[in-house]
Amino acid sequence: MLLLSADDIWRAVPMPLAMDAVALALQEFSLGRAIAPVRLSIPVAAEQATALFMPGFVQAAGGLGVKFVSVFPNNRDRGKRTVHGLVVLADPTSGEPLAVLEASSLTVLRTGAAAGLATRLLAREDATSVAVIGTGAQAPGAVEAICAARPIREVRLYNRTPERARAFAERLRNSGGGAGDRPHSAGEPGTAKYEPTSGTPRETGASQRPAVFVTDSPEEAVRGADVVVTATTSSQPVFLAESLSEGATVIGIGSFTPSMQELPSAVVLQADKVVVESREAALSEAGDLILPIREGVFHADRIHAELGEIAAGLRPGRERPDELVVFKSVGLSVMDLVVGKLAYDRALALGLGQKVAL
Repeated sequence: MLLLSADDIWRAVPMPLAMDAVALALQEFSLGRAIAPVRLSIPVAAEQATALFMPGFVQAAGGLGVKFVSVFPNNRDRGKRTVHGLVVLADPTSGEPLAVLEASSLTVLRTGAAAGLATRLLAREDATSVAVIGTGAQAPGAVEAICAARPIREVRLYNRTPERARAFAERLRNSGGGAGDRPHSAGEPGTAKYEPTSGTPRETGASQRPAVFVTDSPEEAVRGADVVVTATTSSQPVFLAESLSEGATVIGIGSFTPSMQELPSAVVLQADKVVVESREAALSEAGDLILPIREGVFHADRIHAELGEIAAGLRPGRERPDELVVFKSVGLSVMDLVVGKLAYDRALALGLGQKVAL
């Protein structure tokens, strides 16, 4: 059996390949050729935390296994990561365990890949700016993937703890604007503040690198942005609906329980298209949709499509440049298993990982 660390996973799977793997996983799911039960969520009330258990099977990719992941927000105060977990892959012909993968990095990779795929399928072709609200565990993968999907020239960051936003901005600048948690070399810190621009966004000095700014408010980040990413575990909306520009694509990747809500209900109400990974999972877990439904401003029938349906050509993505499009992600086990199987196959070919006998 092979053990794959976070570093092994990042080295094995470039983001464009991860995006293709997520596209395959979601297509197979939407075509009814994958098994992904709604995940079992166990609350850990004393820590305001959640433990998740997610089995699945994607025959087309040979992905069979289960993911365990924990989300403990109080770990920030302990100097620990908020997300921990493991993925166990099994051989679909014999049932034998093939590999154990570090799951927090796999989660960052596949969640980022989903944001990138949504950008590829739903954002305007001329999108060049992205706003990211929440600069924790999931933000690096999202920025990397969105920069891979569109020629992003400006990244605006907001976090309610400004120091965290500035630290993330420094990492992005040092890594070229989008390398996230991948291995990177240290460089000179930067603390540029965002100032609205007209015409071509200011450059940071390196060719093809997006300019990275930290804003003083979420509205300052969102205003004028072509793509807006929310990556928080907030129980209340994290920006004002009126801050969005015409033709924006909103990608919610942070909240994952019925009580969490990053997106204003008015955004869901006003959206021309609302897209999810799984209708069943979204209506069971996504407070960003469940709460507007309870408020009477949204109905499940208004979900336009699953992202896999759009990837498979069964439903249209963006049809007009002025459409407001919302993609709400809660994550599916099939995404982890297909990306995980890709990491396993490439790790074998590249000589990565540690072989162990049980």
